[in-house]
Amino acid sequence: MRAMYLTAPGSIGNLQIGELSQPVPGPGEVRIRVEAAGLNPVDVAFIESPGHPNWTWPHVVVQDSAGIVDAVGPGVEGFIVGERVANHGAIGAEGSLAEYRIVTAETLAHVPDGVSAISAAALPCAGLTAYQAIVRRLHVSAGQTVLVTAAAGGVGGFAVQLSRLAGARVIGTASSVNHEFVASLGAEQIISYRSENVTERVREITNGRGVDAVLDTVSSESATENLKLLVHTGGLAFASGRPDLSAVAPFTTAPSIHELALGAAYDYGDSVARHYLAIELEELLRLVSEGRLNPMVNRVVALDEAAEALAEVGARHVQGKLVVALK
Repeated sequence: MRAMYLTAPGSIGNLQIGELSQPVPGPGEVRIRVEAAGLNPVDVAFIESPGHPNWTWPHVVVQDSAGIVDAVGPGVEGFIVGERVANHGAIGAEGSLAEYRIVTAETLAHVPDGVSAISAAALPCAGLTAYQAIVRRLHVSAGQTVLVTAAAGGVGGFAVQLSRLAGARVIGTASSVNHEFVASLGAEQIISYRSENVTERVREITNGRGVDAVLDTVSSESATENLKLLVHTGGLAFASGRPDLSAVAPFTTAPSIHELALGAAYDYGDSVARHYLAIELEELLRLVSEGRLNPMVNRVVALDEAAEALAEVGARHVQGKLVVALK
């Protein structure tokens, strides 16, 4: 099968395209004929790192995929050959930039009619991170005010939309070139983080009250500053660095803090935690099928262009999502 794989860890420059043996599903596993693969910053972070302890070389990269069930292993229930599926794969397993990949059946989501493989592949990592933050952890509801950082990116863009679907008011941060796009997703106020003081602008927008919830995907420093913006019993979810809790005095605003880590469902969770990834992804796919969630596909590239696209994603200035078409 044709695939893009790492020959050694540490650099996008170590990616190459070639032929690999077609994998065979084992017990509880499904082989997917991959039609599309969504690219995410975490893919680049692992490519440029020493790699996951489970990796061997060559290693096929990228976690998110959508395609067709091609074969099922012993003991698999609920999936048959020919069904359309999508999933967020384990970072330690072989990835999706290949004509075929193996996934655990419990993490697979059915793709509804009317949702393309391209749209489905754009959802898993970014969409699930946003869903776990806004819906499962922060419990955003009508009438609340939510601050979403990096609102033009994959996670941020989905978080803006999910917050609006919950009836919340959204303040987003983005570069000025992305303001129109973020507004189209439902943000009521957009702060230019490069030229404006985010803390001051949030206080101004909320008449000094602050926000009920924050999703921070920028850094530990950013999360720490945004922690100070929470109202009493507000919540902050973070994906790129823990906030310094000493920034808020004990027994004052009493914030709730939520770490987001999809990969932990594989490395530290159990079958129930992994299956929740499929359940939540099917909810996101349903919203797309109903026209209520924009998958935000910015551009579709061929496998030959995937290395350049990964470098672009790694720079963290992509509006929406980049997806690789493999069929």
